[in-house]
Amino acid sequence: MIGYYIHHVGRGHLQQAQCIVAQLAGDVTGLSSLPEPDGWPGRWVTLPRDDTVRVPADPRAGGQLHWAPLGDPGLRSRMAAIAAWIQAAAPAALMVDVSVEVSALARLMGVPVVMPLLPGSRADPAHALGYSLADALLAPWPASISRALLPDVRPWCGKIVHTGAFSRFDQRAAEPADCSRGARRRVLVLAGRGGSGITADDLRAAAGSTHGWTWDALGGETGRWADDPWPALCRADVVVTHAGLSAIAEVAAARKPAVIVPQPRPHEEQVTTARALATAGVAVAVSSWPRAGCWDAVLEAALKCGGSGWGTWSAGNGARRAAELLELVAGRLTGSAARCAAPS
Repeated sequence: MIGYYIHHVGRGHLQQAQCIVAQLAGDVTGLSSLPEPDGWPGRWVTLPRDDTVRVPADPRAGGQLHWAPLGDPGLRSRMAAIAAWIQAAAPAALMVDVSVEVSALARLMGVPVVMPLLPGSRADPAHALGYSLADALLAPWPASISRALLPDVRPWCGKIVHTGAFSRFDQRAAEPADCSRGARRRVLVLAGRGGSGITADDLRAAAGSTHGWTWDALGGETGRWADDPWPALCRADVVVTHAGLSAIAEVAAARKPAVIVPQPRPHEEQVTTARALATAGVAVAVSSWPRAGCWDAVLEAALKCGGSGWGTWSAGNGARRAAELLELVAGRLTGSAARCAAPS
């Protein structure tokens, strides 16, 4: 049995989990505050929320953790539910995406832990604790630009496995281009569900200032939501996206020219990702939403950059490699238990 803990903010953590578990051969249980997604292949444990108290008390435990507010009944119930599942299921490994506190709980109960890495500055004590406790660290990006994405991870380099990026669209065929728009080129804006600073006014101003471009938006407060954005990605000539790893991986799967507009996130996660992609020549990155009069030049720069550089970011087999890592860690415990049980 393998467990998979899934953070409930945004959709990227769940989408990454679904990619990996689809490649697993054995039993898997999901643990999250999110509702069970359609098609999940195993059991699902719905966890209590731990972020409902209006004024949390010392949630960072003096800087040693990320989220452990004192006296929080939600946190207490959440950890109790995870511990009860570990006691009952005796998992061979737990993927923790992402929580230092859940990683520590699992390791204290004798469960090997795999942690996906996130870009940015991760030199704080809580990340150091999580990385130290993990049996393996999964980097969903190529090794060639890993130093730019995660400069503080040197002490744990021996634990890192670089899989390259992966998404639900990696093996999906491109859809034919939409020829009905004539000579006009198409911009697709991906805002996501993790929080965006892009407003409807921003979009209207950008669309109104460009020449020969048709604009569309998905996600956030500015556009409609699409459970399947693949057709829209295939129709786009340029994709404007935030720098969340899941969104980036989907753009990479489509091999589309892109403009990366990083959103404010802890540990400079998205700023670091955008900067690394621009330095590697994979996409165009801007520090913030460009002024209306700048968009023609930004879109032309993206077209000149092209989409072929995404091949270095995503080779198409990242989810399979991530599943193999998780199975390898689980197999180590299973093999160790078998050796201990064997007669001498």
